Amino acid sequence: QVQLVESGGGLVQAGGSLRLSCAASRYIVSFYSMGWYRQAPGKQRELVARILSDGRTEYGDSVKGRFTMSRDNAKSTAYLQMNSLEPEDTAVYYCHLETSTYWGQGTQVTVSA
Repeated sequence: QVQLVESGGGLVQAGGSLRLSCAASRYIVSFYSMGWYRQAPGKQRELVARILSDGRTEYGDSVKGRFTMSRDNAKSTAYLQMNSLEPEDTAVYYCHLETSTYWGQGTQVTVSA
């Protein structure tokens, strides 16, 4: 059993920054790919970013150049640094252990205009 706990969401003005954290209950972050997804009201869940087991990162087109995903293997935690936030980034953000059924509970990010 794996637990993923997100934190760091909140309300921020457009142009601001937030950093999301995803803490895993086991030391798995360094061995598996981890992903951040988001779901806005009335929309499908979409990939925001993922970090592969070898450290390479991939990003959705809408966040490239603004968001950065990283991980701390010692803390078994993945991060999503979000800069230059836009109202369109408003969504619930979920952490996901890729290729598994494990998801976090989600954290709300709201960006005001």
